[in-house]
Amino acid sequence: MTDWLISLEGTAEGKDLALMLAVLAAFLHALFGALQKGRHDPWMSRGAIDFSYSVMAAPFALFAVPPPDPSTYPIFAIVFGVHIIYKLLQAFTYSKGAYTVVYPVVRGTGPLFAVVGAYFLFGEVFNLVQWMGVFVLLGGIYGLAAYNLAHETVDRGLLKAALALAVLTGLFVALYTTIDAYGIRATPNPFTFLAWFFFIDGMTLPPFVALRWLRMADRPDLGPLMARGVLGAVVAFFSFGAIMMATRLDKVGEAAVLRETSTVFAALIGWLVLKERVGPRRLILMALIAAGAVIVEFGA
Repeated sequence: MTDWLISLEGTAEGKDLALMLAVLAAFLHALFGALQKGRHDPWMSRGAIDFSYSVMAAPFALFAVPPPDPSTYPIFAIVFGVHIIYKLLQAFTYSKGAYTVVYPVVRGTGPLFAVVGAYFLFGEVFNLVQWMGVFVLLGGIYGLAAYNLAHETVDRGLLKAALALAVLTGLFVALYTTIDAYGIRATPNPFTFLAWFFFIDGMTLPPFVALRWLRMADRPDLGPLMARGVLGAVVAFFSFGAIMMATRLDKVGEAAVLRETSTVFAALIGWLVLKERVGPRRLILMALIAAGAVIVEFGA
C-alpha cells in the first residue's frame, strides 16, 4: 500500500485522492472538535484522546513500520513542539468561548496562514481565481463566527479573550499543517511519520492532564472520559492522518483550504446533535464556505 500511495504523488489520481482525504478530514475534524468541547472539561477530553491514540499507535510504531531515520529527528522535534503549543492554545480557547463562536475563527485563520506558509516553504502559488475562493471561504467562516457571536448569550465577558486565543490557535493550525506536510514528505515511508507522530505526540499532554485531574475537587469519572478518549482517538487517526496524507499527495495550501469546510460540518453537528438552531443566514454563510472551497479546487 505504501508503494502505491507514493506512486500517486504528483499525479491526477493523487490529486483526486487528496481531495477526498481533505474533505474526509474536514468532517472528522469537526467531530473531533465537538468531542473535545463536549460534556467534559476540554483539558480532560484532550488528555484522554491523546493517551488513547498513543497507546493505539504504539504497536504500529514499534513493530509494524520502519523506524524514523536519524536525519528526521529535528523535524519530529519541531513538529511535536508546535503541536504541544497548539493543543494548549486550543484547550484554553475552548475553555473560554462557545464552540460555535471560536471554532470558525480558529479554522478561518488557519488556511490563510497555511497558504502563505506553503508559498515560503514549498513554493506553492495560488492564482487569482484561487485567491478569490480563499476570500469567499474566509468571508463565510468569519461571517458565521460573527453571527454566532451576535447571538451568543453565555460567558460573553470571556469572549474577547476567547476570540484572541482563537486567532492565535489558527496561526498554529497553519504552522502544524505546513510543518507536518514537510515532515511527511521528508520521511521515505509516510506511515512511519504517522505512526511515530501519534505514538510520541500522544505522550506529551496526558501527564499534565493527570495532575489537573488529581487537583480537581469534582473529578469526572474515568470510565466515560476514557470512552470518549478512545472514540476521539479513532477520529484523530483518520482526521489528522487523512490531511497529512493529502498534503503529501497534492498541494498543501489546497488541502488546508478544503479542510476548513469543517466549519460547515461543525455547524451541522451543532444543529443535528447539539440541537442548535440553524436559520437562513447560517445556511447562506455555510454555502459561502463550501463555494469558496470549490472555487479554490477548480480554480487550480
